[in-house]
Amino acid sequence: MQTVADKALEDQDDQPFLSKLGPGLITGAADDDPSGIATYSQAGAQFGFNMLWTVLLTYPLMVGIQIVSARIGRVSGHGLATNIGKHYPRWLLYSLVSLLLIANTINIGADVAAMGEATKLLAGGPSHWYAIGFGLLSVMLQVLVPYHRYVRVLKWLTLALLAYVATVFVVRIPWQQVAMHTLLPHISLKAEYITTVVAVFGTTISPYLFFWQASQEVEDMRAKPEQHDLLQSPEQARASLHRIKIDTYIGMGFSNMVAFFIMLTTAVTLHTHGITDIQSSAQAAQALRPIAGEFAFLLFSAGIIGTGLLAIPVLAGSSAYAIAGTFQWENSLEYTPGKAKGFYAVIAVSTLIGVIFSLSSIDPIKALYWSAVINGVISVPVMAVMMLMAVKPAIMGQFVISTRLRILGWLATALMALAVIAMLFTL
Repeated sequence: MQTVADKALEDQDDQPFLSKLGPGLITGAADDDPSGIATYSQAGAQFGFNMLWTVLLTYPLMVGIQIVSARIGRVSGHGLATNIGKHYPRWLLYSLVSLLLIANTINIGADVAAMGEATKLLAGGPSHWYAIGFGLLSVMLQVLVPYHRYVRVLKWLTLALLAYVATVFVVRIPWQQVAMHTLLPHISLKAEYITTVVAVFGTTISPYLFFWQASQEVEDMRAKPEQHDLLQSPEQARASLHRIKIDTYIGMGFSNMVAFFIMLTTAVTLHTHGITDIQSSAQAAQALRPIAGEFAFLLFSAGIIGTGLLAIPVLAGSSAYAIAGTFQWENSLEYTPGKAKGFYAVIAVSTLIGVIFSLSSIDPIKALYWSAVINGVISVPVMAVMMLMAVKPAIMGQFVISTRLRILGWLATALMALAVIAMLFTL
């Protein structure tokens, strides 16, 4: 006899493949924002193939910690900030959310600046005006377009990342050397090498991704009237947790594949030609032009714009979910602005402050560096709290995480803690 859970899983299997993907795919793709592209480009340009191993190492850890965040949202029916506020001291919640808001706003500024520079490379004109336009467009889409429609836009924007896969096919790759350096890396203890490894880890495993994916699981649940949190409807667990697993594995795999190809492209072009200092994603695109050709330049530049349009809503949205969860405001991208004023105000204000920041005289590279420092520092306590929540029956009921997920999650937390220690040591 077919159970309710079996029927739900069967119905899910009948759905188009793309419709099964959502929070995990978008979260993974948003990880490769223009700031991340700059980090991966610098890693490839400065150290050639010797940074490719980091992508393999971070993939299972990234999958583990993101599945944990997704399960917390789907099981409890609340985002991370709401759960932290209910079960942990308020000072901890306020500290983490405040730092998240600062880091996200700086990151938004760096991303819109990079998008403006990339558009200037492609079309000419003033980069500042392009940055303002991208910021306003992002706010308008989030405020005016309901979630069930907007999420389709975000899914299609993930295709922009394929530009970085395509660039590999327009340059010559010594695949034997690539495999050797990826599987048997040459690791250095020099400060600049350690700093770059830390930057890659910090870019790959970022706090805003945790808050976003947990909240998007709640959004997805709310968008389907027949679905409820798993504490209320445990019969939906098998299908829901199966989808989360597939979605996250594919989303994080897509993210790390793109990071790998960005490092590979810049290693085989820029590093080989002695260009080892890349300060921005736009600079990486410009440097590719005389080496890899016009087509590679166009793909790289267009990718910066596409990934920025995907990442800015995730950065601003994760801030809004965190603030709204902290103060128990109504929060959903499905709600009208009138029903969730505070939530949408955070999206608008953080994006616009980021745009203003991008227009200031502050060095965007230094700002991005300190944003990475803040992200690295807060990721450790956020991950630790997430791991504690994921085994707490008061939050997860019968759906506390498995031993395997606990190992992966705590391993990722320990890795980030070591990365932060190494980063502070190199300061």
